[in-house]
Amino acid sequence: MKDCVTEEIIEETNEETKLDGLLKKMQRMNSPGYLHTVSLNELYENVYESRPPVIDDLLYAGAYILAGAPKIGKSFLVAQLAYHVSTGQPLWGYDVHQGTVLYLALEDDFQRIQSRMFMMYGVADTASLHFATAANKIGNGLDEQLENFIKEHPDTKLVIIDTMQKNREAGGEAYSYASDYEIIGKLKRFADRHSICIVTVHHTRKQPAGDSFETISGTTGLLGCADGALLMQKKKRTALEATVDAVGRDQQDQILYLKKDADTQIWSLERTENEPYQEPPDPVLDTVSQLVSSESREWTGSPTELAETVNTGMAANALTKYLNVKSGRLLDEYHVKYENRAKHSGRQVKLTYMVIDNVEYEVIE
Repeated sequence: MKDCVTEEIIEETNEETKLDGLLKKMQRMNSPGYLHTVSLNELYENVYESRPPVIDDLLYAGAYILAGAPKIGKSFLVAQLAYHVSTGQPLWGYDVHQGTVLYLALEDDFQRIQSRMFMMYGVADTASLHFATAANKIGNGLDEQLENFIKEHPDTKLVIIDTMQKNREAGGEAYSYASDYEIIGKLKRFADRHSICIVTVHHTRKQPAGDSFETISGTTGLLGCADGALLMQKKKRTALEATVDAVGRDQQDQILYLKKDADTQIWSLERTENEPYQEPPDPVLDTVSQLVSSESREWTGSPTELAETVNTGMAANALTKYLNVKSGRLLDEYHVKYENRAKHSGRQVKLTYMVIDNVEYEVIE
């Protein structure tokens, strides 16, 4: 009886200590001089979601710029991206993750959009691709419009703004580094908040540049803030061939060599340079992923139980830190969701086999 009372007193004291520490932390956070930091230990103790792909190895959640000279075929290219994401059909051999798409075609009208889509895909339509020919400006109402659209379509994967110049506020600082950075920054913050991809179509200038990406109109602030960029170029405006230089923070740089069908205006992939990097097999993830399957979808246990079950030779603490870092790959490649949460009784690891629906899209013929 005495031991039980002692344990209760110790437990109450621990809870009071935790509460006191939490109150002190809140007071520090409310201070104007507070700087939030994360130690390396804390960094490895947490699971951070990786940016979900929209088109594998090409487009991920975040803010992208697609730039090219006027009348080079950018609108047909983004229409193709929009159609494939809205239907889930693979594009140029890249896997596509189906979702609703919003295309702000701000230089077009609905008749022109109708003609373009019919030229490309005939009457094979989809209810997941939405168009608008007018929208509020970036930083002056567009956020609210996009928020409302996503509330109505929570499966939204891609938003296309064609073009940036039609959607940015005019002003004396229109081409300053700070204002360019802030324009993309606003779109990036929105994209990050909703885990969607926003592609903004922009023009290039004629002046020669040492780096081809320096031809993008405006300042380097645009590219500096963006998560990725697609630069479309042709040797001659009338040519059917084009190249797209693709760069991004979450993908390997590559060059796509495209050719346009003269009748449909659809771009096909001829070849690529710098093939996307394929990570080597990971024996730890291979072993961990085998704990769950379509027959046994969940596994739950402590870090120690996990280490003993998989028997990789790694200590429990090292194994969970490794999986915290590799959780994105475990989900993307093995379809296994990894969770590592602090419970009252200690840390608990949960593995869930995520069933992938084979029917990802519907195209109405």
